[in-house]
Formats: sequence, C-alpha cells, structure tokens
Amino acid sequence: MISALWRGWIRARGYALLPLVVLLLAAAVRLHQLEAQSLWNDEGNSLRLVERTVPDLLEAASQDIHPPGYYLLLKGWHTLAGDSEFSLRFPSALFGILTTACVIALGRALFAPGVGGLAGLVVALNTFSVYYGQEARMYALLQLWAAASLLVLVLWLKRGAPWGRLLLLWGVINAAGLYTHYSYPFVMLVEGVIFVLWALPDWIERRSLRPLIGFILASGLTLLLFGPQLGGALHQITSWPRTGYDVKTSEGLFTMLRWLLIGNIYGVPNQPAAGSVVIWFLIFGLVGLLPDWLRIVYLKAWWRRLVPIMMLIGSLILFLALGLYREANLKFLLPAQVGAALCVGRGIWLLWEIGSPLTFIFWESVPRLVAVFGTVAILSFSKDALSNLYHNPAYARDDYRGVAALITAEERPGDAIILDAPNQREVFTYYYRAGLPIYPLPPGLGGDDPATATLTSDIIQSFQRIFVLFWGEGERDPNRIVEKTLAANAFEISSAWYGSVRLVRYASIPQMGTPRALNARFGEHITLMSAAISSSTLAPAEVLGVSFQWQTDAPLETRYRVTVQLLNSEGKLINQRDAEPGSNIALTTTWKPGEAVLDTHGLIIPVNTPPGVYTLIVALYDLNNPASRLMVQGADALTLSTVQIGP
Repeated sequence: MISALWRGWIRARGYALLPLVVLLLAAAVRLHQLEAQSLWNDEGNSLRLVERTVPDLLEAASQDIHPPGYYLLLKGWHTLAGDSEFSLRFPSALFGILTTACVIALGRALFAPGVGGLAGLVVALNTFSVYYGQEARMYALLQLWAAASLLVLVLWLKRGAPWGRLLLLWGVINAAGLYTHYSYPFVMLVEGVIFVLWALPDWIERRSLRPLIGFILASGLTLLLFGPQLGGALHQITSWPRTGYDVKTSEGLFTMLRWLLIGNIYGVPNQPAAGSVVIWFLIFGLVGLLPDWLRIVYLKAWWRRLVPIMMLIGSLILFLALGLYREANLKFLLPAQVGAALCVGRGIWLLWEIGSPLTFIFWESVPRLVAVFGTVAILSFSKDALSNLYHNPAYARDDYRGVAALITAEERPGDAIILDAPNQREVFTYYYRAGLPIYPLPPGLGGDDPATATLTSDIIQSFQRIFVLFWGEGERDPNRIVEKTLAANAFEISSAWYGSVRLVRYASIPQMGTPRALNARFGEHITLMSAAISSSTLAPAEVLGVSFQWQTDAPLETRYRVTVQLLNSEGKLINQRDAEPGSNIALTTTWKPGEAVLDTHGLIIPVNTPPGVYTLIVALYDLNNPASRLMVQGADALTLSTVQIGP
C-alpha cells in the first residue's frame, strides 16, 4: 500500500517538480561566475557594435558574417544594463535558461512530462550549452530560436495543422532565427523534412492540402520578414571564405556527437570518465529511438519519434555535406543538441517506465537500475566538467584582462603596443585604458606585406620597448611579416600565452657592439660563428641585447632551443631567456647547411639586481629534453662575456 502510494506521488508530483528543479539548475550553472573570465575577441566585437548608433550598427553588421538581430537585442539591453562582463553576458544566460524550458515543453509535447524534464536536464548541465550561455555572442539565442520553433511546429502538428496563431508564431520565430545566424536555415530544412513526414500519411488519409498551404504561407511570412536582409545575407554567405576542412566522416561524427552529448569541456583528468559517460549517453539515446512499448502506438503518433532524430541527424548531415567542419564551427550545431537531449531523455524515461520497483526480482528491476546508475554517472561527470569550465585555465577564454593589467603595470614612457591582427582592438581597449600608442597591424585587411614591414620597422625605430599581442595573425598576416620584422630588428624579451593570445615583449636597441668571432662548435654540426652584446655596462631594469650568428654543416632533425643566462660570481642564475632561434621562427630543423642564421635575444636585468660583475653564458638544448645540452669546448655552456651591473 505504501509502495503504491509512493509510486503515485512520484507520478503526480515528481514529474511536476522536475522541470522546476531543472530550470533552477540551468539558471545556477549559467549565472555562476558569469563575469569571472575576461571578454575575448569576438565578445569585444559585440560590445563595440552595440556602442554604435542603430544606423551605424546596421552598416557595420552588413560587413560582418553575422546578421544584426542579436546585436540589436544586445544594444537595447546594453542601454539599460551597461557594459560590465556580467551585463553583457546575461542575455545569453537567459537565452540558455529559456532554451531549457523549451526542451522541457518539447519532451512533454512529444512524449511525456518525464521525458521533458530529463531532456531539459541534459541541456541544462551540458557544458557545450553552458559555455555559449556565458558568452556575449549570438549562439545561445540561435539555440533558443531553434528550440522554440520546433516546439511551436510540434504543437501545430499535434493539433492537426490548423491555420491560426501557432502558424503565425512559427513564421515569426523562424524569421527571428534568420536574423540571428546564417546557419539557421539548417533548422528550417530539418523542420521541412519533419513536416513532410507528418503530412504524407495525413494527405493519404484525408487528401487535404490545407496543412501544406499553411506551411507554405508560414514559410513565406518568414521570407517576407527577412526580405530586407536577404540580399546582404546571400552576398555574405557566398563571398565569405570557406572555413571548414576535410575530415573523415567517422571522425567528424564522433567529435560532433561528443560535443552534443557530453559537452566541449571534459579535461584530461576526466578522459576515462568521458568514455564511460559517452557509453551511457549512447545507451539512453538508442533506447530513446525505440517505440513506446508500454502502450499502443497509433499510426499518427509515429512521427513524434522522428522529430528528435531528424533534428540531430539532419543537422549533422547538412553540416558535413556543406564542408563546415572545424572545431570553431561546431557551435553552429547547438540546435542539434535539442534533438540529442530529447533522445537521451526519452531513453532514460523508457527504461524507468518499463522497469519494476521490485528490486528482489532482479531482471525486472534491471532497466530502472540502468536508468539510475547511468543518470548518476552523467550527473557526476557534468559536475566535474562544469568545474573545469569555471576553474581550469586550459578551458578559459583568452585573457585580455590579464594582458592589459600586465602592460599597465610594466609600461614606461617610450613604449608602444602592436596588435597583430588588428581586430583585437575592440576587446583590448575595453580593458586597456592607459595612454600608450596602439598600432593595429597589418593595415586594413592585410595583404600588403611591404607596407606592413615598413610600418613595423618605423615602430621599432620610434620606441624603446614594444608589447605585441598575437592573435588571429594567421588570417590577417599569414606570412608573419610583423613577427619576422621584429625578430630581425628588435630583441625579444619574453613571451607568454593568455589563452590563445600570445603577448611578446620586444626591446629596440639602436646600436650593438662589434661582433666577436667565436667559431665555437656545439655538438657535431652546429657552430656559433660570432656573438655581439649591446653593452657591457647596464643598470637594473635595462635590457641586454645579445646577437648570434649560427651555422650548421648538415641538415638537423632535432629542434634545439637557445638559452642565454646571466650568472653572479657564485654561479647563481640571475635571469635567463630561452627561445628557439630567430624568436622561435628560424627553427633548427629548417637550417640549410652553410647558411648563416641571425638569432637575437633580449635579457632584462631584474630591478633588484645588486651591483657587481656578472657572467653571460649561452647553451643549446633539445626542445623535447631540456636536460640534454649540446657540448661545447668540453662543457655544456659557452661563456660569452662579463657584464658590469651598476646602481
């Protein structure tokens, strides 16, 4: 009796409470540490666009690969809430919460309340969805419009496809989706297939074209509303460079399913767990494809099982067929996650429903045990993945906040900043408010290498130290003209990564000492022909410039790194500079026998260095084995000179 009452309460209240719990979880994980990480490049672009007037915003968006819908929404919010990291990202967090609500409603409309709650749980905690729900970009909104559109379509079909408000709403939502992202037609194509699968049996039975006419009218409304943007959209899509690359179908599908099911954050410590969780997801997903074996399935209801399948598989096929595959484009698949979540949620629900609560009848309780253990494994994994998302530096966004703080702390009069590529300016100037001159290079869209080299050389001659931010230079400066010019005419002091942004500091040293011939043999093939230093007398905080001429008498298969070290009278290390030759450009594996290789290094004298005489040494070591140095004159390092450090 008690067991029956308990089961009745679960059915009556448990499924009713689950959506509320899921929505609270979705809100919690998206709002948690929303402002903790720095804005990155694309978020900076969003901010600078919404700071413009509406006409200027629309003009700028016409040159962008993204339509203006999201930017207009963000501009309205920005006017009310300001430009803090939290306020800029909050709309995306809200879109993610609303997407979860739509998925819950979809599961309920297609199958049962329990399916909705469980599918919503998958979306709520999946780091793929959470990551873009914490980013000031349009991808969370793209997923919301897809989920909302699919929900309205399902409700319309369940009611027999009548003409009315649902049809009108569906057309308006799809127009909003098109104004949000140019990948939204994927959603409309998949929905078209779903409609055809629903309409064929209905047409065979009733011979009515009314649903088809309604579908065409709603689609026409979408195109009518999107009409002002249609010409620009076609131009942008057809003229934008192809960004995908060829990949094996099996490899691409595996990666896409992994992102959709377990998320894009999992971390090295969780690799074994990731594999086991994938298995659980696949089990639930496959079960979710099966018929409802607990009840009679009428012919007209079979299309419901195809909705999540088509949303998932159709999106993946289109993505691969159009050659869009690359990791940076996988965010276009956020709408497909709706289908994946529905498959998984339905699988868990079916296993629970068919299973018996009588644990002493083992075989009858197995389905429920599988559902429980699998769900617990998924929740445990999601907890670890979310922790990585919040705290693991490997998954942090590019830290322009940290870069700007370091430059502000270390800048001096006579310094300058180069941004390579120039489209970093928007996000960098959000954080950097000091007064050093900023030079975005290459000029324009790039492509004029001589002009870029000239501008870079002028900056080197005009300033004492230069902070250079490298990000996206592979597209704007593919020949690395900025970096090569700096390597040839300036002295690299340090290099550090802030996510995928590399901050390199250079010193401009106008005059070097006379090169001294050395002809020192390092190992079997490498010879240090000569070396020069900028000065033998320096003060703390000044930069010692060191220039080498290397040569090899045979091709080299090993990459070697140069270490330049300053030692005190006791042999204690004061400072060092380690880099591959030519500021990491002239790799030893690229050296040609008999050719001289220029290699410069900048060694900054620490501010707390006491006065005295110091020794400068150089060594070469295997990049993959720093303990393995090449022998030179019977030692593992060569003494170059002494340096006097004054007060």
